[in-house]
Amino acid sequence: MKVILGTKIGMTQIIGKDGVVTPVTILKAGPCTVTQTKSVDTDGYSAVQVAFGQGKALSKAVAGHAKKSGTELAPKHIREFRVKEIPDEVALGSKITVENFALGDKVEVTGTSKGKGFAGTIKRYNFNESRNTHGFKGHIREVGSIGSMYPQKVFKGKKMPGRMGADRVTVKNLVVAYIDVANNLLGIKGAVPGPKKGLIIVRGKE
Repeated sequence: MKVILGTKIGMTQIIGKDGVVTPVTILKAGPCTVTQTKSVDTDGYSAVQVAFGQGKALSKAVAGHAKKSGTELAPKHIREFRVKEIPDEVALGSKITVENFALGDKVEVTGTSKGKGFAGTIKRYNFNESRNTHGFKGHIREVGSIGSMYPQKVFKGKKMPGRMGADRVTVKNLVVAYIDVANNLLGIKGAVPGPKKGLIIVRGKE
């Protein structure tokens, strides 16, 4: 089962034998513990629930749920993945590590992008500034007209200032370029969404 949770460490580069430089993002991936398996008969769908990390001061409900899988301490992250069929090697309490992946595997990576806070349209949508010429009042970063005399309203979806970033982002067709089983490290070719220490979900194509 090519699914794993991890945290983003940062970016570096790998120099191949032919001298080609490959930019990679290093993830601290796994080991993850299977905390629950769901089937069509009991839950109406097939899914595998995995836990990762070590949480602090979490609820007794989470700790009790994780304890069923042999995890004494409460995990920091729990995620569920729907599958067509639960693999034979996946059972309650089993471990998922980077060994499930191989160099060259295509994966899709999901993370939460960096939060930028409240931003204007120039930063958020790459708008141009207004002309700062003689007689202009100096409001060069304002939006400008957002509507017309008719229909006398602002249409939904109008590009305006607002919260920027902190969105769930999924990047598909990335390639596994580096694997370190001893240190639970996974290298993904290219950039991965999110800040350092942010939760990253890696899912391979079966």
